[in-house]
Amino acid sequence: MYVIKSLPALPTLKNLSRYSAYAMALSVCAVISSSISASTASPTTDDLNQNLSSWQQIEAQGKNQDVYFHAWGGDPQINAYLQWAAEQVDDKYNINLVHVKLSDTSEAVSRVLAEKSANNNDEGSVDLIWINGANFATMSENSLLLKQWANKLPNFALTDPENNPAVNFDFGVPTNGMEAPWGQASLTFYYDSLSTGKPPTTLNELVHWTAQNPGRFSYPKPPDFLGMSFLKYALVMLHEKQDTNTGENTKAQLNLPATEQNSDMILAPLWTFLDDLHPTLWRKGEQFVQTGAHMRRLVDDTELSLAFSFSAPEIPAAVQRYDLPQSIRSYTMSDGSLSNTHFVAIPYNASHPQAAQLVANFLLSPEAQAKKQTPAIWGDKTVLVQSTLNPEQQSLFKTNKPHPSALPVDAIKHTVNEPHPSWVDAIMQGWQTRYGVSP
Repeated sequence: MYVIKSLPALPTLKNLSRYSAYAMALSVCAVISSSISASTASPTTDDLNQNLSSWQQIEAQGKNQDVYFHAWGGDPQINAYLQWAAEQVDDKYNINLVHVKLSDTSEAVSRVLAEKSANNNDEGSVDLIWINGANFATMSENSLLLKQWANKLPNFALTDPENNPAVNFDFGVPTNGMEAPWGQASLTFYYDSLSTGKPPTTLNELVHWTAQNPGRFSYPKPPDFLGMSFLKYALVMLHEKQDTNTGENTKAQLNLPATEQNSDMILAPLWTFLDDLHPTLWRKGEQFVQTGAHMRRLVDDTELSLAFSFSAPEIPAAVQRYDLPQSIRSYTMSDGSLSNTHFVAIPYNASHPQAAQLVANFLLSPEAQAKKQTPAIWGDKTVLVQSTLNPEQQSLFKTNKPHPSALPVDAIKHTVNEPHPSWVDAIMQGWQTRYGVSP
């Protein structure tokens, strides 16, 4: 943990008594004289703040603070990147950034909700949180987030928000300045090229592939995030196909909240698809893997030949540390890559909201975004728009030749957006009712 230095003394204004003397010499009226004399008094913090811009005030108030950043801690690469970020904000602002490692983001959501229930409205234990999707929707609906701060960060302009709606919406829900974009991710598939010559590149091809290669594919059991991502990808693709055949637009319902009236109709194609798919899966769909790491181990043990991740750089990193064979190759589905933007947010009761904003702004800087996008570091796609950067900043994003197992830079041809976050619960409840089995 970094040592927090003492807070430097605030600057003082120059003594203005000579103006008072000059006024007295000219026999200026008593009212003007008293006004000028009052200006010679020692300035208060409020006086100083009035002379500073809003961001300068945040910088002045945010330095020399702790920031407890609650973020998923399940990836060594991401953890190492956050350690680097901690060193940077320590150097820049004397901020002690503490990574509170989570196994699930809902842990932090529950903590903030409990603090609100206990009327702890200004000394919360969570200063910054890595979040998106259903967790953001929950915190927004319960007024658990600080509002209208993210869109005022100096580096937010580098995301070109007027022409880039992805930074202003989270799973279709307006962020209203409650989240700062941090990165972009897409569902990435990988396969063992020694056992599979031509992997499936569409949902329809996946059905045929699993029928021809029974037991060689599976997906994590809901509510695991990765498993839910696969089910959402399947649901979107099924409705795209159905809409093409019928000429209707039922897929549009996925952008709206799930209700009792529309859930049965929208989810019916998914259950039909899974009824056909499950018998061809690992252990005939009677058991499911628990996590992405479990699925990766089964590929390494040659039980599975095909798997997927929502963190593309996780795949070459696993190959390089010998958790996956050298024959692994990454790719994305050609019919559509489920993609989303992930964010950082500040709880409404954060103990150090100004310091958290300084951290969030640094995480949006070209320096931090370029390092995060480097495949050997994290490989997380930047949220910055290159046209907003100067040539020197653009040069930061140039990378060396990627590892053979890494996802090619131009692999993603067609992205599809996440459904409204309420569909997560609808899918999970329906899945448990139909397929819930012991691990």
